[in-house]
Amino acid sequence: MRFQVNRDVFSEAVSFVVKLLPQRNPQPILAGVLIEASDAGLTLSAFDYEASARTTIEATVDSPGTILVHGRLLSEIASRLPNAPIEIAVGDDGGITLTCGSARFTLAAMPVEEYPSIPEVSGSTGVVPAEEFGTAIAQVAFAASRDDVTPVLTGVQLEVSGTTLSLVATDRYRVSLRDVPWDGDTAEQTALVPARTLTEVGKTFAHAGNIEIAFSGSGDREIIAFTAGNKTVTSLLIKGNFPPVRRLFPEQTEHYAVANTGELIEAIRRVALVLDRSAPLRFTFDAESVTMDASGSEQARASESVDAHLSGGDDVTLGLNPQYLLEALGAVKSEFVRVTFTSSDNANKLSPVLVTSQTSVDQAGLDSFKYLLQPNLLLR
Repeated sequence: MRFQVNRDVFSEAVSFVVKLLPQRNPQPILAGVLIEASDAGLTLSAFDYEASARTTIEATVDSPGTILVHGRLLSEIASRLPNAPIEIAVGDDGGITLTCGSARFTLAAMPVEEYPSIPEVSGSTGVVPAEEFGTAIAQVAFAASRDDVTPVLTGVQLEVSGTTLSLVATDRYRVSLRDVPWDGDTAEQTALVPARTLTEVGKTFAHAGNIEIAFSGSGDREIIAFTAGNKTVTSLLIKGNFPPVRRLFPEQTEHYAVANTGELIEAIRRVALVLDRSAPLRFTFDAESVTMDASGSEQARASESVDAHLSGGDDVTLGLNPQYLLEALGAVKSEFVRVTFTSSDNANKLSPVLVTSQTSVDQAGLDSFKYLLQPNLLLR
């Protein structure tokens, strides 16, 4: 096996396929990157039984073949090579030699025959705009749980309905929702995708034009594939029933406050400095401002107000997790933010607040982003 390839193209391809590999893999064979050289070019793949990444790049192939090399080591080497073409060859002893300019590396080959078969997904089920989809992932995935005790909460639920693809995530304390346009041959479809994998898809494909999404498999091996250009990422779906969180979003939104997003973010960051890690921040919304009060240790207290406009109801005082609210405000892609105060049939239960984008003080945002946050009890 012998081929020559552009250094930058090869380095970018290796970096792409190793991103989804876990830092610590219980099976050493899964730390490898599979490189297949043929007349069609060079195909690089990585797979850990749950997620896979594959890309095909142009290369001059003198002798076709397949090798398996430690992925992260190859990525680090490729990113530091001099500005010259790369040549990779397999010797008679099975050793792999990488040459670039005056740099020369000898790498150990991993056993190709022990590497698992990478999932194949045929056909495209639908297409979404890459930039909108990437933004939607960033607005939703952070709300997924990081606790593996409840696997269904560690994923983002994708829901196809007509011409809309919805992304939903929750960790029980908050819910994040965003819709994007869907152009596909299926009218109804759901898929629960690991948030970590989906986040990498959003980062990698955000500027790719369009992303093709395909659903495949059945039973315990249902997978989803995301393809853009010469790159494909597949993911095993999480099994289980995602909670019906859509019904938690209110229909009536007359009682709300509007504030400048950036000003509110900076004020929360400052005031929250004196809070204990798990303590809520007190918010008081009145006709002209929102005031934040933090009672930290005996040595420190803090308060700050920013301009706000309250509509449709009386003043409101409640406690919110500052980090959860900051993450929501970071996901709002607008100059202003609306905080809506919902009502509940249960008088003994605090009602969640709804965070949405706001184009100006008087005009609601144009996107479909919604974030529902459960308040905390305030102790006096």
